Amino acid sequence: MEVSDRLVLFNRPCDYSSQPPLYDEVTSAVDVSVLFSLPRMTGEGDRLRWWGHIYFLEVRHTMTTNILDMETLALNEEERALVIIDQTKLPNRAEYLHLKTQGEIWMAIRDLQVRGAPAIGDAAAIGIYLAALEIDTDDYAAFAKRFHEAADYLNASRPTAVNLSWALNRMETVVKNAAGKSIPEIRTLLRDEALRIKQEDIDICKKIGEHALTLVKPGMGLLTHCNAGQLATAKYGTATAVMYLGHQKGYNFKIYADETRPLLQGARLTAYELSAAGMDVTLICDNMASTVMKNGWIDAVFVGCDRVAANGDVANKIGTSGVAILARHYGIPFYVCAPTSTIDMNTPTGRDIHIEQRPPEEVTDMWYKERMTADGVKAYNPAFDVTDHELITAIVTEDGIITDFAHGLTRKQ
Repeated sequence: MEVSDRLVLFNRPCDYSSQPPLYDEVTSAVDVSVLFSLPRMTGEGDRLRWWGHIYFLEVRHTMTTNILDMETLALNEEERALVIIDQTKLPNRAEYLHLKTQGEIWMAIRDLQVRGAPAIGDAAAIGIYLAALEIDTDDYAAFAKRFHEAADYLNASRPTAVNLSWALNRMETVVKNAAGKSIPEIRTLLRDEALRIKQEDIDICKKIGEHALTLVKPGMGLLTHCNAGQLATAKYGTATAVMYLGHQKGYNFKIYADETRPLLQGARLTAYELSAAGMDVTLICDNMASTVMKNGWIDAVFVGCDRVAANGDVANKIGTSGVAILARHYGIPFYVCAPTSTIDMNTPTGRDIHIEQRPPEEVTDMWYKERMTADGVKAYNPAFDVTDHELITAIVTEDGIITDFAHGLTRKQ
């Protein structure tokens, strides 16, 4: 990681020549240990020296290391905090947030500071464990009741991503099965389960990538929509796992990333992380997908998803179904990469998936210096759409590749 030659804002007299400032005194969430390994502005190789009143500047840092060297989210047990990369600040700033309250975690999920179905599940598991640490009772029934209330609260943050409720249900099962154990024992079990969910996410994404590699050849052109990458999971991503593993093998893919309006996850996140990993990635506007397909530049499409219905219909970021329709028109295989945890057998078809509606200002105001449409003009802003299973070539899971949707979700190993 590189950090530019800019200081940090403090607002009190200080002499930090020998000891770094406290973490919460720094306006940016960069690890303060980085500051004291920087060359200072006035002397090559010296350590930065902080004297007197310092009232200005910020730490601004850009990623030059492989994105796989970073953790999307983690449990900080000493601080009792969920630590996440604030994805709303990328790619211009990489900030870590330390979330300690259920309200902070709820807002981080709702406001997309942590996003991507697997990462949301990981965050929820760690978050509900942190909630358990704050339940002050030795009575099992009272503990279980308050734990369930906390789980319901977190589950309301985003309705479409099934991994959220899936992870919380797993954590609640731990509590249900621990009746008769002491509260400290239950907390330990919850911690272990939360970390297990995160590790499973890493292992699952790698397996998805290994299966997906059987569907591609070196030098292919791949298109992806939104961000189903490292930043949406604990590691590798789902749709991007094939890209990361292929890159390690020297496949030299040419990758095209849709910008993904209105929140630009493809531009801000996917293009950023693939580029940081050293891949050949080209950013395109969403309405350019047809052109690059017609030009013959795309050999396969890989996307992630937030929920898979029992019949194989898939909910993913808005615009995904349009890409699938284009891929069908041009005869390009369309692959959905999905952990089995995203398969919701209680949802019969895509019509039964609840689609989250987001604020219209994300369409009319965000990213613009001034509002980009006339006052009074309404905006429709669904976060997701549903791709019919007839448009999907295969669903790639950690267990194998699903190709037969006619009789439900059967797996082809």
